[in-house]
Amino acid sequence: MTAAPMPVAPVPVSDDAAPTRQAVTGAGRTRRPAGRRGATPVGERPSGWSTTILLLGALYCLLPVLWVVMASSKSAAELFSTNTFVPSTHLLDNIADLSAYRGGLFWRWMANTALYAGVGALLSVVVSAAAGYGLAKYTFVGKKAMFNVLLAGVLVPGVVLAIPQYLLLAQVGLTNTYWSVLLPSIISPYGIYLARIYAAASVPDDVVEAARTDGAGELRIFRSIAVPMMVPGLVTVFLFQFVAIWNNFMLPYIMLGNDRLYPITVGLSGLLNQGASQPAMYTSVITGALLSIIPLIALFLTLQRYWQVDLAAGAVKA
Repeated sequence: MTAAPMPVAPVPVSDDAAPTRQAVTGAGRTRRPAGRRGATPVGERPSGWSTTILLLGALYCLLPVLWVVMASSKSAAELFSTNTFVPSTHLLDNIADLSAYRGGLFWRWMANTALYAGVGALLSVVVSAAAGYGLAKYTFVGKKAMFNVLLAGVLVPGVVLAIPQYLLLAQVGLTNTYWSVLLPSIISPYGIYLARIYAAASVPDDVVEAARTDGAGELRIFRSIAVPMMVPGLVTVFLFQFVAIWNNFMLPYIMLGNDRLYPITVGLSGLLNQGASQPAMYTSVITGALLSIIPLIALFLTLQRYWQVDLAAGAVKA
């Protein structure tokens, strides 16, 4: 015969053991504590001040662009006699007048600017990638001193170097040529600095050592392994250098004497000076300024996806 189990007294549960975050009600449904419904975490609350500051900054940057768009649609008579932000219907006429100026000289300036900015930025990317990778992955005597000199070069404005560069190129007879604008644009201390930072962060040392163990040469490692990993950072270097060369005024103004070699900045400056005696030229200058920013906008929109990839990669690494 088996003895019946003895009854076990229930263990009292104190109030401290009760759930404190939520209470169970009904058929498995939960209810949030009172006073917390719809609350937004402190870190996710939108800031009205930050939004206002961003909107004011965007407005400050876009107002000149909006003015150029509106002003380029007006005739010479309407430019100073109508409201600034009221558009007109003469944009196509202004473009035609600008294109007819001295047999299409404006479009020659645009082609020159594309040559200076495109070729100069590409060559600058090649030099920056090689120099930045070398500074990031190799150890050699004077490396720290060289990097400090590079940082000092970032702080020197390009305007300060324009006169010495002119004197140096004049010694070899390269002034008033395409080379006088292209050669100084190839070396970018800021581009080398960015490439060095990105190479150190995106190219693992283990991958480089594994490639060396497999017998790959240094040039092949740089070309086949390092450069593909550095592409987002090199796109950033290309964009910065392209915009810097496109907007450069002082260097080509000093180097060039033939208006057939002018970039768009120097060419429009000459048209603006003519506006003092020929007020009709002001509309041509404004229309040219509008046309000159369209390639920059198109370039940024085209290469924007590389910046997005770069930001996502940085977030994963962080």
